[in-house]
Amino acid sequence: MCSVTSKTWGECVLPIVGVLVGTTGRGLLRLCLVTQSFLSPHGSFGCLDPAELPTEEGEAGAGAACKGTRWHPGPATVRLCPPLPGGGAWLSPQRCPSVPLRASGSPPSNGREGLGHRSSAWTRSGSRSGAQPSCGAPIPREVPVGARAGTVRGPPGSNPAAGRPGLFLGDKVPADLRLIDIKSTTLRVDQSILTGESVSVTKHTDAIPDPRAVNQDKKNMLFSGTNIASGKAVGVAVATGLHTELGKIRSQMAAVEPERTPLQQKLDEFGQQLSRAISVICMAVWVINIGHFADPAHGGSWLRGAVYYFKIAVALAVAAIPEGLPAVITTCLALGTRRMARKNAIVRSLPSVETLGCTSVICSDKTGTLTTNQMSVCRMFVVAEAGTGTCRLHEFTISGTTYAPEGEVRQGERRVRCGQFDGLVELATICALCNDSALDYNEAKGVYEKVGEATETALTCLVEKMNVFDTDLQTLSRVERAGACNAVIKQLMQKEFTLEFSRDRKSMSVYCTPTRPGLVAQGSKMFVKGAPESVIERCSSVRVGSHTVPLDTTSREQILAKVKDWGSGLDTLRCLALATRDMPPRKEDMQLDDCSKFVQYETDLTFVGCVGMLDPPRPEVAACIARCHQAGIRVVMITGDNKGTAVAICRRLGIFEDTEDVAGKAYTGREFDDLSPEQQRHACRTARCFARVEPTHKSRIVENLQSFNEITAMTGDGVNDAPALKKAEIGIAMGSGTAVAKSAAEMVLSDDNFASIVAAVEEGRAIYSNMKQFIRYLISSNVGEVVCIFLTAILGLPEALIPVQLLWVNLVTDGLPATALGFNPPDLDIMEKRPRNPREALISGWLFFRYLAIGVYVGLATVAAATWWFLYDAEGPQVTFYQLRNFLKCSEDNPVFAGIDCEVFESRFPTTMALSVLVTIEMCNALNSVSENQSLLRMPPWLNPWLLAAVAMSMALHFLILLVPPLPLIFQVTPLNGRQWVAVLQISLPVILLDEALKYLSRKHVDEDKGQQ
Repeated sequence: MCSVTSKTWGECVLPIVGVLVGTTGRGLLRLCLVTQSFLSPHGSFGCLDPAELPTEEGEAGAGAACKGTRWHPGPATVRLCPPLPGGGAWLSPQRCPSVPLRASGSPPSNGREGLGHRSSAWTRSGSRSGAQPSCGAPIPREVPVGARAGTVRGPPGSNPAAGRPGLFLGDKVPADLRLIDIKSTTLRVDQSILTGESVSVTKHTDAIPDPRAVNQDKKNMLFSGTNIASGKAVGVAVATGLHTELGKIRSQMAAVEPERTPLQQKLDEFGQQLSRAISVICMAVWVINIGHFADPAHGGSWLRGAVYYFKIAVALAVAAIPEGLPAVITTCLALGTRRMARKNAIVRSLPSVETLGCTSVICSDKTGTLTTNQMSVCRMFVVAEAGTGTCRLHEFTISGTTYAPEGEVRQGERRVRCGQFDGLVELATICALCNDSALDYNEAKGVYEKVGEATETALTCLVEKMNVFDTDLQTLSRVERAGACNAVIKQLMQKEFTLEFSRDRKSMSVYCTPTRPGLVAQGSKMFVKGAPESVIERCSSVRVGSHTVPLDTTSREQILAKVKDWGSGLDTLRCLALATRDMPPRKEDMQLDDCSKFVQYETDLTFVGCVGMLDPPRPEVAACIARCHQAGIRVVMITGDNKGTAVAICRRLGIFEDTEDVAGKAYTGREFDDLSPEQQRHACRTARCFARVEPTHKSRIVENLQSFNEITAMTGDGVNDAPALKKAEIGIAMGSGTAVAKSAAEMVLSDDNFASIVAAVEEGRAIYSNMKQFIRYLISSNVGEVVCIFLTAILGLPEALIPVQLLWVNLVTDGLPATALGFNPPDLDIMEKRPRNPREALISGWLFFRYLAIGVYVGLATVAAATWWFLYDAEGPQVTFYQLRNFLKCSEDNPVFAGIDCEVFESRFPTTMALSVLVTIEMCNALNSVSENQSLLRMPPWLNPWLLAAVAMSMALHFLILLVPPLPLIFQVTPLNGRQWVAVLQISLPVILLDEALKYLSRKHVDEDKGQQ
């Protein structure tokens, strides 16, 4: 049992946390919580040597005080999210500070107990010792930790001696820990959730002298929420709760205030402008007609005339307000979200759909978004000839960018059978045996996934692609295919034990014996893989085919030169050297408990070959980035990986040109911190790559971009990305990311693919374009109605449209085509235009002129239709225009109206003619709105079949109110004859020609001027 007693230190009781994490042969982890936490800047703890840290009984090393490090008690609660699987421990606070804090952990795989014993650094293959916890109680999401003291114990009523809970592979570290002692050969941690690094990180206990080191460089720290991949260690907790790195991220998220989207701002401005304009026009109409208040038609009553013209002003307001606009905008955005969901982009906030359309910068994570996040071996070589001062290599390329065991091995342009090369057979054998990972086929998702380390999984996948023993794979299921070739090799060689990786020798090895001597090997062998410089230094010979020849200086230098070329060129591959010791010591003579002896056993090696791997870029991403450049969108890679790897990936993707100088265009987080505020702003304006960044860097990058009025789309999948996701105009989380990232984002990519972002941007531009089209459609129609009422009021003509007709047109007849315009296809050149300025008005001066021109025509045509019936229709009264303007003075005593029945001015025919022209023109106007600037000849209406259906339905509704009782009575209309319908079409159709002329001017002049600017 591991236990540490806490004592009062100064005025505070400051307990200590120790963590023991161990692995068995099956990968089971043990974690022993000794006690609670300290809070202090991580930089201070990282600078201290382990001897200067508090180790037991609350006492600090002598160096802590002289360094000025201050210790602070932690909060009362540590939140573990998500809940940890498997067994767990309950931590309860105790009132008495003198009660010792204890914790029990499952015994290590070699059967030893406690923190005082050094566990063996080697694991016996197939060992199941301690593979299951003896207590299955779950660890609660909230773990109370007393600031004074407490006791770690099992669930209430359980036996503490029997309750030895264990944590399994993938469980999370509960606090930020400064490592004191690593109890295994190596300790590896997956901290991608915090730092974005694509591979697990090897930790150590050495002091880091730089107090400003970023989290990626704090190799002596374990961070809350990260996963222990392998190894066991003891550490002091230096932060819990909100004081951890994850807690700081939560605080940053809480400090971010949501901002209104550009669409919301523009619609607010548009609504205010429209309200002011309508108020002025209505007042003007009422004031202009003051002289008609006492006309005979009103009985000579000034008050009745005032009320009459007030009703006209109200009708004018009804005509001017686009009542259906909010519903149409919401419907258009909802339709856009559905289309985006089909393209694997799930939108969580409707207004953000349109915001995508004005995105000018995409800040993308590298791992999993621009790349597949599936390490793949893409190159390998074995020695073809060595000795006598020469060294010739057989180089091969391997296709495939995922974990799917499908790909070809080629030498130059020629596909090869790997079984024909003895060196490749042995290389595949080492890859299969010197490996603790595997491939697994996920039947639910239909994809191959890794089990274990990404690097080792890449080697497993390589063995499957090589198929050195020509295994028949045609009849196998996908599940069986995942490990078929590896299984063949493992049947030929039995793995006895593994010598784990260590920092000093930078390699790991396995001791294997043949199950059938002679087929692969005559006797026992040690297979080694590791860093090329370290492994080749311990090689004394090299394998050439089936022969072994001495490794001379020339061959060694040429091999290392090739490795350096692979590791520093355009690809920046991660290289592993593979070697064997043909005649290792007998396993009985090897001191496996002493890891310092491992390097002695991995000497006198024979170099077999080298593999180069990388997290490959997604095949479709380069073309998508080229489209972004064409659309005027800057793509910025932000990653936690090192700068060299990031720049290499940028070159492969087209973010940087192959020979482009990246000075001033690529920064590490540390380099960015060293810049002045003004230089940081300039860097954000010009840079396209940021490496080794922390969460605060991402937030500052977004803030600087926003200071230039850039609309930023930020991607992320980890908890560390959440503040930047929330701060950016468009936060884009990965479908495989954390729940925290998804909750902070406006959009989630279900396929984690950068191509989906570009498709979403295109869809956002199309939605904004469609939105402008139906706003144009509705506003130009409303302008026409306003002009109609304004003209009839100014000229003194009879009402052409009454309020109930205006409401019917605005809410019903116009609503269907306006909604259907949301289905418009994108313009042909939509991704060839630069992003629009977010400060650009929703209705520019030119657009307003277009709206006004079309609206004036609509108003004139509507009034002309009603006037035509009075003046020229054979069934009309055929009065003069003067009589029509003075109809309010019509009486039997007035000689001007001799022979004219004054009731004719109240006929339903003129209003029916005006309403029919208004509806017909608006249907033509809807057909014109398929594209903002493209001609109907290039983008005909049938590209949007929904629009044709909506136009047909609107016309059907119009005929419904004309023909079906009692609707004609309600809407004050009557059926028209054929000659009258011909007049309606003659008055309505010219609007198509007018809009085509305006589109031509827009294409030839307005767009050209914008391009020059």
